Amino acid sequence: MSAAAGHGGDMGGPILQLLNVESSYGPIKAIRGVSLQVAPGQIATVLGSNGAGKSTILKTISGIIDPGKGTVHFKGEDITARDPALIVQRGLSHVPEGREVFPLLSVHDNLLMGAYTRHDRDGVARDMEQVYAYFPILKERAAQDAGLLSGGQQQMLAISRALMANPQLILLDEPSLGLSPKLTKEIFEIVVRINRERGTTILLVEQNANMALNAADYGYVLENGRIVMEDTCAALREKEDIKEFYLGMKDVGVRGERRWKKKKTWR
Repeated sequence: MSAAAGHGGDMGGPILQLLNVESSYGPIKAIRGVSLQVAPGQIATVLGSNGAGKSTILKTISGIIDPGKGTVHFKGEDITARDPALIVQRGLSHVPEGREVFPLLSVHDNLLMGAYTRHDRDGVARDMEQVYAYFPILKERAAQDAGLLSGGQQQMLAISRALMANPQLILLDEPSLGLSPKLTKEIFEIVVRINRERGTTILLVEQNANMALNAADYGYVLENGRIVMEDTCAALREKEDIKEFYLGMKDVGVRGERRWKKKKTWR
């Protein structure tokens, strides 16, 4: 599905919508007046440097942080500051930064924990086989304690655990963090497959702008807690500020221009 088709609301409106959301850690505002939306079946991404507020957006959506202002709507329902367990039951799963698997439980039991809200045993069994097909190493390590997996394998497990809830929307926080380029590429390819094959909507936050822009349909750029730019990912890849400040590309003139002296045009 193209971003142009998905973002315009042609599928009956957005599955997720944030309106003027502000969230804080004590006296410090982490996000300021953030508004964004994600269409059903779309991969959307929020780009930004470390500390920009990307993870705070996801925590606010999933109910981990209560916003000071604004509203969060999921499938047309106001879920602002709702209990995270109820939000999961509505069909939204959150894969947190740092994986946060249950280290003393087996891989198999971690996956069953992802399905704790479900009562369709046959469906759970089918999804278990599907995640093993996406990540065969997890099937090989099914009886092993999750804490003994490598970082990349734990990331695979965290994504698979979220899938076991059979969500309509997955919030995916920094899946490339601490992983090799090869493993990052592999995980992003699976994320795209999950979206295309299962129709699962994904909101991805990521520092690796190149991988995110190649995987996603629509993108938002977050700086100092504010959305400063949004567009289709195809269009964002062609913007000079994105090329220079996020993709490490720039045109060098005769005299050149020092990066820290150049102003971003979106300000």
